[in-house]
Amino acid sequence: MTLAEPSFTGIAHVVVDIEGTTSRSTYVYDVLFPYATRRFDAWLAEHADEPQVREIVADIGREIGVADPTREQVVDALTAWVAEDRKIAPLKTLQGLIWQEGFDSGELVSDFYPDALETLGAWHDAGVPISVYSSGSVLAQRNWYSHSPVGDLTGWISGYYDTVNAGPKREEASYRAIAAAIGADPATLLFCSDVVAELDAARDAGLQVVRVRRPGEPHAIEDSAYPEVSVMADIRLSP
Repeated sequence: MTLAEPSFTGIAHVVVDIEGTTSRSTYVYDVLFPYATRRFDAWLAEHADEPQVREIVADIGREIGVADPTREQVVDALTAWVAEDRKIAPLKTLQGLIWQEGFDSGELVSDFYPDALETLGAWHDAGVPISVYSSGSVLAQRNWYSHSPVGDLTGWISGYYDTVNAGPKREEASYRAIAAAIGADPATLLFCSDVVAELDAARDAGLQVVRVRRPGEPHAIEDSAYPEVSVMADIRLSP
């Protein structure tokens, strides 16, 4: 069922994806990923003695089966995971820390589709709580929303969920965990994403779902029977 302006009733909370939904995936791949990857080696050397970084390195060692990995082994693993677009927690955590420095210095500014900014702002003004669910770390999500092209938008966001505090985005249990954390019946949550497999998992968990199918985004070629829009402004929330 594809509608020009699908309407959803009984929505108490909206959960939004980032990449390909509110924001261009090309920005993530062409700007953010290379920014962090170029800095892996020097950043790890500079922060090697920090407890959080030691924990990240240990987690990477466990992933690659090396008890005490060298920095070269760690950087090689991280670089390979980026090239493979792997959603591995220590990679996402490290990227978030490096991006934070870029956002704080002004080198980085996040990216949003204009209609996404319009819609998120309208929902916030209407009193609809909004949460974010992305494979990027919670830290990266907070920085994304606090360093938008139009300023700090964290006041619009009620919660942040990633693969650590919720779980993998293509698993039903992750969406049940988000609903439990929000304290809402899954049926009162609307999940917005461009990825059909994520919508499948959210639907199986009892959430209402809408596909944001933007021309030119990688997942736009996939077919589905979900309600869909090409711009978020066409999503209608009814009492």
